[in-house]
Amino acid sequence: MHDPVLDQLDHPTVAASHPLVAALERALALCNNIIVVLSAIALIAACMILSYSVATRSIFHSATYWQDEAAVFLLVGATFMTAAYVQSQRGHIGIEAFVGLLSPMVNSIRLWLVDVASFVFCAFFAWKSWTLTHEAWIDGQVSNSMWSPPLAIPYALMAAGMTLLCVQILLQILIPLSRKARL
Repeated sequence: MHDPVLDQLDHPTVAASHPLVAALERALALCNNIIVVLSAIALIAACMILSYSVATRSIFHSATYWQDEAAVFLLVGATFMTAAYVQSQRGHIGIEAFVGLLSPMVNSIRLWLVDVASFVFCAFFAWKSWTLTHEAWIDGQVSNSMWSPPLAIPYALMAAGMTLLCVQILLQILIPLSRKARL
């Protein structure tokens, strides 16, 4: 085991000096907490659906049509929708090799640059996800299974989750800037 990584100790807790940034941070934290609870329920529901599917197939030798896809939709939603919460905790995978070697000032600059690069990537991903959602909605795309649920559902969950992640990363970019603006 090792000590906590400095990156993980650096996450803000409504520390922004600018009132608008602080209000946005509090609102996003509340939204993230609600989403985490709903995602936990979705994970439990996915487990129950898959367990029902396995029992139905093994005990009754009956085909299952909707269970696997419903569980996948729930898992996709839980995964993407909780990304902003995980980012707020700096819980995503990070490389700690340089953290101990860099001074706190250089490390904070490194974190800020990583956040900017992450924001650019996630903003592109969110934009493409929204276009995919729109296309699936307009074209009436459905899955290839017998159940045929609309593909706009998982695409919209993916797009919404990536958008929340972008807002969270943008906050992490703005908070250090708002502190420096007040100095």
